[in-house]
Amino acid sequence: MPTVRVVVVRSPRRRKTVQAREVGDVLQVSIPATMTRADEERWVAEMLRRVERRSAASTVDLEERAAELAGRYHLRRPATIRWVDNQRWRWGSCTPADRAVRISSRLAQEPGWVLDYVIVHELAHLDVPRHGPDFWALVGRYPLTERARGYLIARALAPEPGATPPGAVGPDADADGCDEDGPVPPRRNRRGPDGV
Repeated sequence: MPTVRVVVVRSPRRRKTVQAREVGDVLQVSIPATMTRADEERWVAEMLRRVERRSAASTVDLEERAAELAGRYHLRRPATIRWVDNQRWRWGSCTPADRAVRISSRLAQEPGWVLDYVIVHELAHLDVPRHGPDFWALVGRYPLTERARGYLIARALAPEPGATPPGAVGPDADADGCDEDGPVPPRRNRRGPDGV
């Protein structure tokens, strides 16, 4: 990604939220006036990471990729599939009732075979909502399943530089109109061992 000029705006009216928006070739990061320099640096780095992920995600056509994978592995196609920035502990999610699939924008910078695994994983949920034997039989149609699961397990154990560690409390963040959940919950894997 090309070098981005960052302008930090400290606001006395802003209490806890951090917001970033692109204005031309400048990333404007708005923070509370009371924030420490260390917190400012951490949030600027986080907002730069989000912009970079969004930029990488814009080069991948998820609908086309999902249609190709669904055809190849005989899975149902989603009604919608889109990138999301608000999945901090999951790589993807699916709502079988409306056939909607969401893929974490963090995956835009990972190898394509890993992204393909997560898409196949979520497409399998369109037929089998839970992680039982029938579900894993569908996911297993993708030949790199075990490799991708191992990759994601290792990737989940290595936090991004400057990321808020699990259980830490930080200001809510808004990088395009979506507030996050405030304090980060302890890392619990409620879905599968691969965190999908």
